[in-house]
Amino acid sequence: MSEASVELRPPPLALAFLEAGRAIGEMSSLPLAEAALRLAPDGDGHAVLVCPGFLTSDRSTGLLRRFIRSKGYSVHGWELGRNMGPGTAGANGERLAERVISLFRASRRKVSLVGWSLGGVLAREIAKRMPDQVRQVITLGSPLSVGPGATTVSWIYSRVGDTPYSDEEMRRLRDLIRRPPDHVASTAVFSKSDGIVPWRGAIEPKAPNTDNIEVYASHCGLGVNPFVYFAIADRLALPENGWKPFDRRASAWRRLAFPSSGHVYGED
Repeated sequence: MSEASVELRPPPLALAFLEAGRAIGEMSSLPLAEAALRLAPDGDGHAVLVCPGFLTSDRSTGLLRRFIRSKGYSVHGWELGRNMGPGTAGANGERLAERVISLFRASRRKVSLVGWSLGGVLAREIAKRMPDQVRQVITLGSPLSVGPGATTVSWIYSRVGDTPYSDEEMRRLRDLIRRPPDHVASTAVFSKSDGIVPWRGAIEPKAPNTDNIEVYASHCGLGVNPFVYFAIADRLALPENGWKPFDRRASAWRRLAFPSSGHVYGED
């Protein structure tokens, strides 16, 4: 039975209540991991666009963008204000698409997209439409295949989100969103202890150009977690035409830091 054919449930409320404290702990660990993160691969200078999660703005991705910049990339916030839902990117995603086109034209190179939570969903949808401008997509705890009421913040979105959906519309969207980009590599970073998005709804389906990387992290800490930073650096450093899945078996510490990678949690 595929994940799309069942209704996923929200994570346990206990995990949701622990989100803030765990995220603070993850952020506090960044200075301790600074020396180790210097060993993460450097990049080739191409443009990277980072999209924030629901109810957040570019301020929430400041530390992540600073790290990506330290690895030699031309990194940019999405500059669309607070992410209140799909409408923030434009009625048909045109505002976000314009950002990608602008960066592509300025650098004359494909742009990598990194999206946290809802930001990852929006980035991935843009990649489907713009394979000639997008190099790869990396999503962080993004609800890639969840139905109505499947996240612990669904009730908030229903009240303040900029694009209300009925349950039936949500199910149709889920099935559309779940399909990965055909011509752009897409990697999902996820955590089984995510307190906002059910982890099975945050993983990529098996395809030649998709991958999953499991980390120990909270949902709110995905953008300030040193292991997530290493995974992002590893992905971004891949040659434009040389994408390959993440290899957690490359070293003993990777096997400890990343519980799984690839499609080990396939469709039953």
